[in-house]
Amino acid sequence: MPLPYLHFDPLDTPIPKFHHLMLGAIAPRPIAFASTIDKEGRPNLSPFSFFNAFGANPPILIFSPSRRGTDNTTKHTYDNVKEVPEVVINTVSYEMAQMMSDSSANFPKGVNEFDMVGFTMQPSDLVKPFRVKESPVQFECKVLQVIETGIGNGAGNLVICEILRIHVNPVVMDEQGRIDPDKIDLIGRMGGEYYVRASGQALFELAKPE
Repeated sequence: MPLPYLHFDPLDTPIPKFHHLMLGAIAPRPIAFASTIDKEGRPNLSPFSFFNAFGANPPILIFSPSRRGTDNTTKHTYDNVKEVPEVVINTVSYEMAQMMSDSSANFPKGVNEFDMVGFTMQPSDLVKPFRVKESPVQFECKVLQVIETGIGNGAGNLVICEILRIHVNPVVMDEQGRIDPDKIDLIGRMGGEYYVRASGQALFELAKPE
């Protein structure tokens, strides 16, 4: 006999428990390695896995620097895009994984995560925030809108971005000019402290139905 499903309602479940259930089941999630800058010109770099693409015309990306679940404070990325509505979203390859994770430490405001973890600041063409030189694909974006979904611990802040320019390292492209999943070697976020490497034997193809 199969076991009955367990049921969890957000009003009856502690926020950390509900959060872990969501992130364990909604996975793998792509990672937005977001580079921003504050009104004083100080760079910030931080990863977010509440992220995806939501349109191609206009080209839209959305990510969410949520409120902290521990003390309900907002993150520097959120503060920065409110001050300077621009962002570079850098993709994260497997070889970048450890330094990307290190950059998520709770550094004081004004600390440059590029310098702290060893990434290289690359000037952007159309926006003020820097690109991550080591990232295989970088999206220069303007922020169209920030939607706060709540004011409590863990509430999301949807940063809606329009892509102005994409920078692609040619070494990750195939002969047809498409991005090769093995060459770009991206990682995705799972639940807890788990990640997934989206290349090699993890890949499989399905033909689209006629």
